[in-house]
Amino acid sequence: MNNDRLHKYLSDYWGYDTLRPAQVPVIEQVLANKSGLALMPTGGGKSLCYQLPSLLLPGLTLVISPLIALMKDQVDDLLLRNIPVGLLNSTQSDEASNEVFQRMIDGTLKILYTSPERLFAREALLFTQLQSLNISLIAVDEAHCISSWGHDFRPAYTRLIELRQALPEVPLLALTATADAMTKQDIRQQLGLEQDPVFENSFDRPEIHYTAIRRDDENEQLLKFLEERKSESGIIYCLSRKRTESVSKMLQSEGFLALSYHAGLSTDIRTERQNQFVRDDIQIVVATIAFGMGIDKNNVRFVVHMNLPKNMEGYYQETGRAGRDGLTSHALLLHGGSDFMTLSKHCEIDGNPEQSDTLLKKLRRMQDFADSFACRRQTLLQYFGETHAGNCDHCDNCQTEFDVWDATQEAQKLLSTVARLEWPYGLAHIIEILRGSKSQKVTAAQRELSTYGIGQDLPKAQWTQIGKELIQKGCLAQSPGRFPTLVLNDLSWEILKGQSKVELTKVEFKVEKTSKRATYERNDAPANSDLFNLLRAKRQELAKQQNVPAYMVLSDRSLKELCQSMPATSKQLLGVHGFGKVKVQRFGAQILEVLEQFTTSSKA
Repeated sequence: MNNDRLHKYLSDYWGYDTLRPAQVPVIEQVLANKSGLALMPTGGGKSLCYQLPSLLLPGLTLVISPLIALMKDQVDDLLLRNIPVGLLNSTQSDEASNEVFQRMIDGTLKILYTSPERLFAREALLFTQLQSLNISLIAVDEAHCISSWGHDFRPAYTRLIELRQALPEVPLLALTATADAMTKQDIRQQLGLEQDPVFENSFDRPEIHYTAIRRDDENEQLLKFLEERKSESGIIYCLSRKRTESVSKMLQSEGFLALSYHAGLSTDIRTERQNQFVRDDIQIVVATIAFGMGIDKNNVRFVVHMNLPKNMEGYYQETGRAGRDGLTSHALLLHGGSDFMTLSKHCEIDGNPEQSDTLLKKLRRMQDFADSFACRRQTLLQYFGETHAGNCDHCDNCQTEFDVWDATQEAQKLLSTVARLEWPYGLAHIIEILRGSKSQKVTAAQRELSTYGIGQDLPKAQWTQIGKELIQKGCLAQSPGRFPTLVLNDLSWEILKGQSKVELTKVEFKVEKTSKRATYERNDAPANSDLFNLLRAKRQELAKQQNVPAYMVLSDRSLKELCQSMPATSKQLLGVHGFGKVKVQRFGAQILEVLEQFTTSSKA
């Protein structure tokens, strides 16, 4: 892109030398006064695609965003860069709102953030006012919120087509980090973008290491994961409010600065805890899924799920809150047998069997991901329609050398049990029969089957793994629905007749297991930890002075580059990632002082 002013603004205000390749065509589309849909991963630089062009466009850039916290973070960040920006939300006083309205009328505002609810509130005053102003661009962030197929549906988003109709000459840029094919089509249709291009960047987040293991002693598993992360920032997701409280208290007793976050807390407490987290006053938030969408914190180093997420979109977005600065981060998923049944209850939508079935299919794909022995990255990207060769070497499966074993006899035992039953049953019941259960659920007739009790030599967990892997390999079919039953297919009969051999993944089933699947590597320590800690303390001090989160002052990546390059002048500071002219003018002297003092003390 050959635009001197654009590159000057990029350097001066953001401290970047170049745009990312995926940002270039989106920004070109905006500057050409054309609409489009941009699908980019979390941390991929979506916001820059409308923030940077807004400085070159003649009028106002209107940004529609779903959450007040997310808008406030972005507004604070832009104000720190001396960019004229305003915010209108439902919590503001009339005086504050009137001041923003006046700046809009005066033309002294380049970017305005608001929510779709605020846009049409108060007799649609803002909606009406905007039609009389010089609007150069409408940016719809988190555009998946418009789709009922999406995982964060917001009904007010569906009214945004009215804005498009009222301002037909104004280009609209929709942006999202999570959209499968169905959601993508819904976004285009509801925003009138069917004839406009879709800019799809890779959804891959190479900096995130993915691990998924079955829950055993979950508190012990969590503490083992956190053992080498005692100074790092992270989010832990739980299904219930009660569990967020118990996990946060357990972590506090182990010396971690952790607090819970859920809808049962008052708005004031939730706001305070979110602010504490983004300002690094606390290290860990233990939350329900209500937390995180409004977080623009780029130094989150890990995300843990204590339960199975309800779909791949939610999992991708939640894990994507880690590593937004591009540094190595970790996503740990602990899952257990009860998760699917618990979550499947929430998939039933009264009067809408089609949507209920879709939600259940999404949940089953999530379960398959957790159970799989394939490359996690490959499986995740395939869900979003992207091809990946696998062998990423940055997930638990790719870093584990799995052995295989001849499971033909065990497969025949399981398949034979399915064949002998008069009615179809689920995997759990088949295992009850195989292991000779005395449960009342096993009928007298089933206890007379020749396969009753022939699987007592293997633990329940191993039979579960065998059954699931047979399904994944297509050796056994499964009916749709909340209570899936097992059905034999052609390959099942070939195995039963001895015409096909079955090899499955060998897994150790021991309570005290410490397999490679449960290890968590780290290789991202700064080159000089003492200097890094000094710089981090100075960053925290500067952030408190500015009343903004620490990551807005300097990212972890910037701190690590400072440790490596040791700049001694303001000019040399400009060569460090994230330092533009504005940031050097604002913070350069204090940072150089820390570096000089460290150098002097090291020589003494």
